[in-house]
Amino acid sequence: MNSEQDALQIKALTIALANKVLIENMNLSIEAGETVALMGASGSGKSTLLAWLCGVLDPAFTASGELSIKQQRIEHLPCEQRKVGMLFQDSLLFPHFSVGENLMFAVPAQIKKKERRVHAEQALIEAGLEGYFDNDPSTLSGGQSARVNLMRTLLAEPQALLLDEPFSRLDQALRAQFREFVLQHTADKKLPVLIVTHDPVDVPADSRCLLMADLAVSGIR
Repeated sequence: MNSEQDALQIKALTIALANKVLIENMNLSIEAGETVALMGASGSGKSTLLAWLCGVLDPAFTASGELSIKQQRIEHLPCEQRKVGMLFQDSLLFPHFSVGENLMFAVPAQIKKKERRVHAEQALIEAGLEGYFDNDPSTLSGGQSARVNLMRTLLAEPQALLLDEPFSRLDQALRAQFREFVLQHTADKKLPVLIVTHDPVDVPADSRCLLMADLAVSGIR
C-alpha cells in the first residue's frame, strides 16, 4: 500500500440539513492508487457527500470536518482549486467542440496551445481513438464517449477522482470494459478513487467496498 502522504482523507465529517443529520462523524482514508466503492440506496447521502468533496454543497446544508489530499487541507477551497476530478453517469462532452477540442479544454492553462494538442492526441491514442481529434462528439458510441470523458478528466491533472455511478448508462459488456479502462488509468496515475453506486455489479473486484449506511453513522477508516 502507498503512504498516507498521498491519500485522500475525510476526518470527522458531519453534514446536516435543517435539524436532520445526514452524515455524522465520518472518517475515511483512500490511499494513492486505491479504489474504494461506496454503496447506498437513493437518499442515503451519496450525492451529498460527493457535493461536499467537490466543493459544491448546497448552502442549505451545514457541514463540518476536514478534507485533505497529500496532507493538504482543501475543504475551505472553492471547487476549481481542489484538484478533485469527477466522472458522472453521462459523458457531458461539449457539443460545440470537436472530440479533440473537448480534451484540449481540460489541459492546464499553463501548457501552451501546440503542446495542448499533443496532450489531447496522446490521450486519444491511450483511449484507442487515434484519428478522432476532429470528430463530432455526437458521432461517438457510448463506450467511446465514456473513454473520452475519462481522458478529459485525467488531462486536468486531478489529485483524486470521484465516480458517480459512471458505468450505469452502459450495457453489460461495455460496463466491464470501461470499468477496467478506468481502473487501469487511475492506478497508473496512483490516484485515490471513490466510486459511489447502488449497484453491486459496478463494484470493482479488487476495491474496498463500504456501505453508506454504516459509514455515515459511525465512520470507517
